[in-house]
Amino acid sequence: MTDSKSKILMAASELFAENGAGGLSVRAISGRAGLSTIGIYNHFNGKQGILDALYIEGFQLVMSAIDVLDDGLSPREAVLKGLSNYIDLAARNRGHYQLIFGVGDSAYTPSSGAIAVGEEAFNRLTHMVSRAIPAKLSGRQKREAALQLWALAHGYVSLQDHEATDLIPTAAWRDLIMNAVTLHLDAIIAKHAA
Repeated sequence: MTDSKSKILMAASELFAENGAGGLSVRAISGRAGLSTIGIYNHFNGKQGILDALYIEGFQLVMSAIDVLDDGLSPREAVLKGLSNYIDLAARNRGHYQLIFGVGDSAYTPSSGAIAVGEEAFNRLTHMVSRAIPAKLSGRQKREAALQLWALAHGYVSLQDHEATDLIPTAAWRDLIMNAVTLHLDAIIAKHAA
């Protein structure tokens, strides 16, 4: 990726995290990136192209975060490490996270290529979870287990953007999320091992 494209995506991600979709205009992005609006249209074909690039980049970040199978961990530890990395990713990349998980622009519809990258991220998580749970489970059961764990982690991460944040100290959120994910993973393993 060129330096200009990187600047554009960084600026767009920052603006999205700060102001939501309403604050994301080609003019605002160009101002933040220090580039002309024409440059943005040349690289991304406008706001829709930028949103698609952010969406794809967001799910590529998710895949990088959860891709820990070769770290010498047990399958259970790999799932927990991948979900821990996912929590860190959400904190570091708020703009990407908000876009790919629904706090987006109502006028934006991800392209088929962007949707495929999101599906690949879920397939990777399913593969990782499949290694930690009993092999006798069907493909459907393995996907459901992966979805349950992802939804649990995502739900807690998303709550951090709402009033519930004030109920629990910020530093305690990460432990709260990991405790819930660990309990649920262990329950899935125990339920199907019997």
